[in-house]
Amino acid sequence: MTGKSNLDRIGDRFAALKAQDRGALIAFVTAGDPDDATSRAVLRALPKAGADIIELGMPFSDPVGDGPAIQLASERALAAGANMHKTLAMVRDFRAEDAETPLVLMGYFNPIYSYGAETFAKDAAAAGVDGLIVIDLPPEEDEDLLPFARDHGLHLVRLVTPTSDEARLKAILKAAGGFVYHVAVTGITGGKSAGIEELTAALAAVRRHTTLPLAAGFGIRTPEQAAEVARVADGAAVGTAIVEQIAKGLGADGRAGPGLVEGVEKTVSALAQAVHSARNV
Repeated sequence: MTGKSNLDRIGDRFAALKAQDRGALIAFVTAGDPDDATSRAVLRALPKAGADIIELGMPFSDPVGDGPAIQLASERALAAGANMHKTLAMVRDFRAEDAETPLVLMGYFNPIYSYGAETFAKDAAAAGVDGLIVIDLPPEEDEDLLPFARDHGLHLVRLVTPTSDEARLKAILKAAGGFVYHVAVTGITGGKSAGIEELTAALAAVRRHTTLPLAAGFGIRTPEQAAEVARVADGAAVGTAIVEQIAKGLGADGRAGPGLVEGVEKTVSALAQAVHSARNV
């Protein structure tokens, strides 16, 4: 007997947005940044500000695929005592108030391995997690997690890159679920985004191998860039710009200032408005 559920928040959300001819805003924040209480307040604020899907970063001491802003977010979270147990507790409390917004945990395999992959999948599903994005787990090594994720109804969201050729796309997408995350740059998060023509061609290549929704991220910083992506992709994923806004809300002592959550809400709201109206322009 497993904890698998027939609930598919991710599929339902993308279907609802498609019916409205809208793209999804996928908002990333790091769990526990800058502290547990503030992070919980930020998480609750994201759907209210217009985020359609949440990517919640699992803090890790060596986030090699991330740029300076998200690396610092992990450092702040870990310094404040963040760990996987607290991250899952945060999801449980969020889910008690919000039963509809899809939430995906994003990060690296090391914290999952340390927790125990089978126990992690069971506890994550029970907490209300919908999917996993594991940046450093290639298809060749996903047997360490994939069977447990499947048993408990967790989508394994795959990352594809501009350098993924036809053969590689087939391998990556074979067991993909939820949606596909197209990394719009070759490099770390927060880098320069690809041109829209290049992105359009890359997404077309991916679409030949999957019917899953396609989101693009890495390098999307402004509402204008997010809107441009939402015109050609099913979703625009934004992380660095939101995490940088959290950093701006810190006081000189490194603690959360009184306007931090409101600043994040304003940033996310502007991104959401741009993404949701992109195809009406």
